[in-house]
Amino acid sequence: MPSRSRTPGARKYVYFPHEGEGEQQQQKSQGTSDLPKDVLDKMLKVAGREALREKTPSLQELEQALEGAMQSMSEGREGDSRQKRGSQAGTKEDDADGMPLVRKLMQKGYLKDSPKWLSGKGFVHIGSRILDDVMKALKAGDYGMHETHDYGQGSIVLDTSKKYEPGDDIRLLNVPKSLLNTIQRTSKGGKLKLPLQIDVEDFEEYETMQDVRVAVVYCIDLSSTMRYSSMYGDMSRIEAAKRALWSLYLLNRKFFPSDSVYIVGFGALASKVLPHDIPYLKTFEPGTDFLHYTNYQAAFRLASKILQKDGAENKRIVLVTDGHPSACFIDEKGEQEKILSQRPYSHFYTPDKDTLAQVKSNQDMELDVASGELVYLCYRYRQVDQYIGERTIVEAKKCHSMKIDIDTIMISEEDSLLGYVNEMEKYVRGRSYYINPADIDKVLLTDYLKNKRQQMLRARSY
Repeated sequence: MPSRSRTPGARKYVYFPHEGEGEQQQQKSQGTSDLPKDVLDKMLKVAGREALREKTPSLQELEQALEGAMQSMSEGREGDSRQKRGSQAGTKEDDADGMPLVRKLMQKGYLKDSPKWLSGKGFVHIGSRILDDVMKALKAGDYGMHETHDYGQGSIVLDTSKKYEPGDDIRLLNVPKSLLNTIQRTSKGGKLKLPLQIDVEDFEEYETMQDVRVAVVYCIDLSSTMRYSSMYGDMSRIEAAKRALWSLYLLNRKFFPSDSVYIVGFGALASKVLPHDIPYLKTFEPGTDFLHYTNYQAAFRLASKILQKDGAENKRIVLVTDGHPSACFIDEKGEQEKILSQRPYSHFYTPDKDTLAQVKSNQDMELDVASGELVYLCYRYRQVDQYIGERTIVEAKKCHSMKIDIDTIMISEEDSLLGYVNEMEKYVRGRSYYINPADIDKVLLTDYLKNKRQQMLRARSY
């Protein structure tokens, strides 16, 4: 077919599909448009629950969980044949790998063929649903949040304007208002003179409000006791904490994109965690490597390094733990000798290269050994070793001297563990919370929102 010549000067338009339209076309071409919304919602809820487990299930195990949920859903709706057909869609189709439900979620872009099987779309979509559930419980409207699509920093430009002052940023000039001032000034005699003679006195600029940036590092305890189940629900402490951090990250991304939220996982040593790896966090196994101990000092040191690189004025560390510290760094050889002279049977630990490589392979974590390599270990039932307690408080004071606030959230059923935390927070003028694991998501989000609101009010009072 001969090509048509284009008229000189004519514009060439490129059509971009509306958001969601491309996905709909892809679904139709792949035969996935027959999946009812309530069935998809149920499948994603199951996928989110399975992703949070202490041991991330394989795709085959996920398929079994999905099949069980679909069967229960079908049995609960025996009278609605249309829903039955929808819930059974996929099981009747030929699927080479025997995972029709998983394959459907892959075709829709929620899953991927990987040990970490949540795609970026699945992480955001499922996390947003978790966030919605938490916010409904908190009656989020009381906080006056306003969603934004602009991922910027600096000052917030308001709708109101004021007289321009020489030296101000000319980019904030309110051009329509400035021109109106010129017209009003030059037309006082009843006749408008063209061209307009604009005077500096006519200039008006948009008013601005300082965007209060907050940088927060959430340090989550990965010691072995965090795998214990809560008496308040079927989730373990680590699973409840992961669910809370997942929703918290999505809250920050959606409503406060100029803020920075970082995640640090810690046991005897600490590691920075990528937000999309939150669902896959695992506790350290008790064993010969001793990483399952609790070292607040490791968390504080890595968190302070991260915050020092962030330009936010307001910096904060939130420690999420279920117990008191049972480890600390030995920075000088003399300290180790002093401890051994008083307690000959004391334990010290330095991770070898094989252990670091194994943690990297199994948990995808780069342990921070730059903050300290030799770790002193001492667990005392419902007590804190005096040396570990003192060194931990010294580290917390260092963070406080760098204008970093420290708050601690204790997720445990034993209130006796709160004594040491209260003492530490007294030195750094921080806050400590004692909660049951079932409420950690509500507490973390409420704490974040209240802190954000306080910072905004403080900035406006200047």
